[in-house]
Amino acid sequence: MNSQELILKQKLEDCYSEIFENELIDEIIKVGHLKTIKDGELLIDIGSDLTHIPLILEGVVKIVRKEKNGEEIVLHFLERGSTCAISFANCINHKKSIFKGVVETTMEGVFLPVEHIDEWLVKYKTWRHFIIDSYHFRLLEMVDSIDGLAFMKMDERTLKFLSDKVKINNSFDLRITHQEIADDLNTSRVVITRILKQLHDENKIYSTRNKIRVLQLFD
Repeated sequence: MNSQELILKQKLEDCYSEIFENELIDEIIKVGHLKTIKDGELLIDIGSDLTHIPLILEGVVKIVRKEKNGEEIVLHFLERGSTCAISFANCINHKKSIFKGVVETTMEGVFLPVEHIDEWLVKYKTWRHFIIDSYHFRLLEMVDSIDGLAFMKMDERTLKFLSDKVKINNSFDLRITHQEIADDLNTSRVVITRILKQLHDENKIYSTRNKIRVLQLFD
């Protein structure tokens, strides 16, 4: 192996050694492309062709669905050790992307060509289980999102959103604007400002300009 392949091998083993066997990791090294995408940049856009799927080594990606009226809603987040199950389905079926992936915190990932990810479903049991588990987990997340839209009040949705951010970023201190929260929850900035003041008064968060400290996680 050359130096770049050795670096990639170490990164994959650190993140996926408990999931994939050594033979699969070696194949990933041969065909995968290591990329870094900075926060705020697009991983994938709606209508784009999907020829690769990412294995995320570091960072967080926000998966967003755009409605016909132009409004957007966050479906879920991808983080270290995960992949995008929706991308996999679209790659296999040669469909264009129906969602947008926005990098929340600088992402490093290995991008795998579709012809190999299909082949590995038959060849490697661990890969098959990884993809199925990814589908299952994302389905549960989307059901949770639907439940939030249907049954939660906006203050509950807001606190849950902030709590999810805490878990993903591994920090109770969040640098985020009222408008960014409003965009992700598909509501207005005025509504979010009112709710954040309410949560602040209830000692569930401590809010200052463009920064929120979460004091109580959503249960």
